[in-house]
Amino acid sequence: MRTLQLHFPEDALPTLDTVLKQTKEARVFRRAQAVRAVVKGTRLHTVSDTLALTYSALRKWVHRFATEGTRGLGDRPRSGRPPKVTCALEQHLNRLVDQDPLEHGSLYSQWSCRELAAVLAQQTGVQLGRESVRGVLKKTR
Repeated sequence: MRTLQLHFPEDALPTLDTVLKQTKEARVFRRAQAVRAVVKGTRLHTVSDTLALTYSALRKWVHRFATEGTRGLGDRPRSGRPPKVTCALEQHLNRLVDQDPLEHGSLYSQWSCRELAAVLAQQTGVQLGRESVRGVLKKTR
């Protein structure tokens, strides 16, 4: 097994202490906690066993902290299709729900998810299914 030869900046411990006090993300907190123990001189195997992390994951976080600083403790962007429902689209949908459906040509005085999706597609050009509309409304209302 190769030894990890890394040099940390002198302010590494105070920086990690600040991250531990200020972060609200549990994953970043746990990573900072583990990296702090390594910076203090505890062996990687000991820290990984104590905090129930895999050795390879801990090694990765320590290396990222040494090269990128505190930014290296955060999650990287994930691959995959970007979400269809953006924040602006959610806001538009919420404004639309507050309007009277009769003004938009509906036969009924209450919105259905299908009608909301149709009017949203008409106004924004984004085609959403009724279940996507329902999911947005469930999340925000």
